[in-house]
Amino acid sequence: MDVEQIAEELYGLKPAEFTAARDAYVAEARRAKDTAAARAIAALRRPALGAWTANLLARQQPEEAARFLALGETLREAHRKLDGEQLRVAGRRQHQLVGALARTAVGLAREAGQPVSDTVLHEVEQTLHAVLARPDVAEQWLKGRLVKVPDAAVDFAAVAPDEVPARPSRPAGAEEAVQTKGREREGERRRRDLERARAAAKDAEALVDRCERELGEARDERTAAEGQVEAAAGRVRGLERELHEARAAKSAAEAIVAETSAATKAAECAVREARRTAEQTADAVDRLERQSEP
Repeated sequence: MDVEQIAEELYGLKPAEFTAARDAYVAEARRAKDTAAARAIAALRRPALGAWTANLLARQQPEEAARFLALGETLREAHRKLDGEQLRVAGRRQHQLVGALARTAVGLAREAGQPVSDTVLHEVEQTLHAVLARPDVAEQWLKGRLVKVPDAAVDFAAVAPDEVPARPSRPAGAEEAVQTKGREREGERRRRDLERARAAAKDAEALVDRCERELGEARDERTAAEGQVEAAAGRVRGLERELHEARAAKSAAEAIVAETSAATKAAECAVREARRTAEQTADAVDRLERQSEP
């Protein structure tokens, strides 16, 4: 059995459907005496609703998810190098983007027929923050296979000491020139970082705008659908009233039919009796006429 394909299918199901489908595949693997597959499938864990909702975004909008991760790397680099004001700008963009994508994920869940609460929306935001901060979470999310909501991580990790490049030794006489070049390089680096951060902020803002536009369109579609549902409900109520009235008319007509049927039978009996009387009278007249002849 193809465990990878089965896992992909299972994590695409709603959480309520996961366990029964997994256990069915485990039973099938055991019937086929595929012990390794049965063990691997049985080890798959049902995703929490918040994790499943976040997974839905990566599964149904993979290009958006890839752009989100790329933007996260750019923001992480900006976090390591920029000054306080630039970090605050990047942080605001990050929170705006996470909020917009979380609302998109919740909308996808509702479209799939899975109701979600504000608590789940918060869990999806928490998951997306963790996706930006933790590569292991990002890897599982991009596959659409997170099983639990990660611990809160609303900031990027600091640069590890071993990631800071060692400072090379310099001759004492060249210190001033080195410092000047270092300041120039630092200024150039900051300019590049600033340009990259501005580009990242612009991309984030564009992505937020697009997500909010899609959210608005989804809300408009939902409002229109709700109007259609209400109109259909009104028609159903009207038809139910007509059906009730038709049934009442049918009952009344059936009562009239019963009454007229009885009257018809009585009239038919009277007609038959009158015919017999007429025939008998005609016979009597005929006999009398014959007797009166000379």
